[in-house]
Amino acid sequence: MTAQLLSGRALAKTMKEALAVQVAALRAGGVAPTLAVLRLGDDKAAAGYARAIEKNCASVGVDFRAEVMDVDVTQAAAAAALQKLNDDANVHGIMILEPAPSQINMDSLVMQLKPEKDIDGVHPVNAGRLAAQRAPYFVPATPAGGIRLLEEAGVEFKGKNAVVVGRSDIVGKPMAMLLLHRHCTVTIAHSRTVDLPSLCRRADILCVAVGRPEMVTGEWIKPGAIVVDFGTTYTADGLKGDCEQESVAAVAGMLTPVPGGTGPVTNVMLMSNLLEAVTKGKN
Repeated sequence: MTAQLLSGRALAKTMKEALAVQVAALRAGGVAPTLAVLRLGDDKAAAGYARAIEKNCASVGVDFRAEVMDVDVTQAAAAAALQKLNDDANVHGIMILEPAPSQINMDSLVMQLKPEKDIDGVHPVNAGRLAAQRAPYFVPATPAGGIRLLEEAGVEFKGKNAVVVGRSDIVGKPMAMLLLHRHCTVTIAHSRTVDLPSLCRRADILCVAVGRPEMVTGEWIKPGAIVVDFGTTYTADGLKGDCEQESVAAVAGMLTPVPGGTGPVTNVMLMSNLLEAVTKGKN
């Protein structure tokens, strides 16, 4: 068996074209959709992510604003900068980039973030509404992109046994909720799960988000299973996912490749969330 590769690039292109039309219409009506990032310190990964977000915004005509603070920024100064973005009616979406300097309490900043501007779904209000399936809420862009890829591929969720490996607040947990809402039977696994390979082999839909390159091999996969690889780790051999692609593809029915799978759609879902914040006025 050779898995069908679910490439996100073509889907992302189509979605961006539609979003660009929406942005143009909003601009014609006097509204300039704007995404702001708050970056604390000089972490290279955070700076790189900010540049990627800026490029993504430009691709659909969204305005981008970066609030960058020195590495010795105080909690009070960071909170003041965030509140300024909260209060600015011209800013529709806000992201607080990580990692932050050690003196910064990120939980406090997340709690301060306006839920209606929290386009990456990190505020507990959005997480709680997602869990309870009570709109309005924002879904973190990465799992939202994974679900969109599966839906476009015509995956039938109802009654399927789904295993999510990874329990982060921005990928694993929300992905589990999205699958549960689609009537899957969901198990959340993690690094301390006993006999993890055996559990994965029972999955009709396996989603992996642990940040360990090529941890999952073909021996972990149920023949014909649908495998969603959220991993993105830069190695000496290039960008790698959490799955060893060659051996997994030999067993699975569908597989999101790395690179080119969930990543491109994740970027577009962030823009989609921003447009939703503009047009629906979430609260």
